[in-house]
Amino acid sequence: MNQFGRIFRITIFGASHDVVVGVTIAGCPAGIALSETDFTADLQRRQSGAEGTTTRREQDIPSIVSGVFNGYTTGAPITVLFQNKEVRSADYESITAVPRPGHADFTARKKYNGFNDYRGGGQFSGRMTVALVAAGVVAKKITDTIDIRAYVKTINGETNGEAQIQQAMAENDSVGGIVECVASGVPVALGEPFFDSVESCISHLAFSVPGVKGIEFGEGFRVATMKGSELNDAFVDETGKTATNHSGGIAGGLTNGNDLVFRVAMRPAASIGKPQQTFDFAKKEMTTLSIQGRHDTAIVLRTPVIFEAVTAIVLADFYLQAGRGKKGIKDMRR
Repeated sequence: MNQFGRIFRITIFGASHDVVVGVTIAGCPAGIALSETDFTADLQRRQSGAEGTTTRREQDIPSIVSGVFNGYTTGAPITVLFQNKEVRSADYESITAVPRPGHADFTARKKYNGFNDYRGGGQFSGRMTVALVAAGVVAKKITDTIDIRAYVKTINGETNGEAQIQQAMAENDSVGGIVECVASGVPVALGEPFFDSVESCISHLAFSVPGVKGIEFGEGFRVATMKGSELNDAFVDETGKTATNHSGGIAGGLTNGNDLVFRVAMRPAASIGKPQQTFDFAKKEMTTLSIQGRHDTAIVLRTPVIFEAVTAIVLADFYLQAGRGKKGIKDMRR
């Protein structure tokens, strides 16, 4: 449900307008230096503030309440909490009768028989990704020899999406985009065949991020238009280095030592002020819906750090499954 991982296991909890949201991380080795300030840089990258992002701006000050003592992880589960203060729950009263198109309002109400917390999307909200970013900060410490970088590749199909964002804002609409993530320095042979392949696990966690509608590794869907002679990555030395990296650093579900490369497609934010025709479940008739409140025009702008966290969490779990870290963090860095 809200859990992921085998050894490096994360559990996220809370909801968009709860008192707190947070994450518990089990399986983290002891002896890793960790403090609240370690989270600052990545949390700030996820925050709103840029043009095209929501005006809801939580402080996102982490509170480590377990698993750390005297500045180091203890080996016990780590719990990190974030308070929700910038909430306007009244903005969501109407969605019980008129669920928002593109949101989980209708399906969540059906699943939980009307007992779901609908405020701000509840547990289906993008607010929950603050917990993923926090877990990613810890995971990056385990995988500190791997350089993980993600960036917005396109917005609404354009490499410079500023004009698309401006137009969408003027029309009370929203735009989507593509984020590319590259991990360099990944050890060879992380992952497991078939159901726990690197692609499977990254895809599993990436699709937990609200708004993700597609993912591809290496050349992705373009492989369907290529010949084997074009797609194959020929070896050039005994380390496994290849002349090309069409496979995105993965072979047989295992990392092959080349850069791990994948891209995700983020849908436009579902909450838009532009009038939409939809169904009123209370009056049992069609109605015009114009969503008010604070919402992102281009939510994709805030997501690169989230996909870095996704990558780090998956690789940290594989790293520990591979047997590294049995004697502590120093052993893991050899």
